Amino acid sequence: MICPCSGMTPGTDYDDCCRPALDGESWPTTAEALMRSRYTAFVRGNEDHHLFRTWHAKTRPDDVGVDDATTWLGLEIVSTTDGGPDDATGTVHFRARFRDHLGEHVLEENSSFVRRAGRWMYFEALDN
Repeated sequence: MICPCSGMTPGTDYDDCCRPALDGESWPTTAEALMRSRYTAFVRGNEDHHLFRTWHAKTRPDDVGVDDATTWLGLEIVSTTDGGPDDATGTVHFRARFRDHLGEHVLEENSSFVRRAGRWMYFEALDN
């Protein structure tokens, strides 16, 4: 099965891409890889585990719930700033296409990520 995040290279198999992170076998080593795994968690409805544990405690809502009526259609990484294996912070600018009861939409966001205890965490959406 092809990974929903489109993989670091198109056509990447889910088992070689986001599955290890969603299953808790490994932690993404870059902010972009965490962003991709979080998108995949939304696609697969994995809010209880992956989305909750990768959202920084200072900004995480009580309910990180996934809307079952939303169908995620694709992810495009526009740019990244820092967020590498040796960085303390990073941002990922992305566009995620989705469909809900009102039609098709695009969620565009600059996401802020921080390292906490050596692990990348989603912190917040930045103003564009």
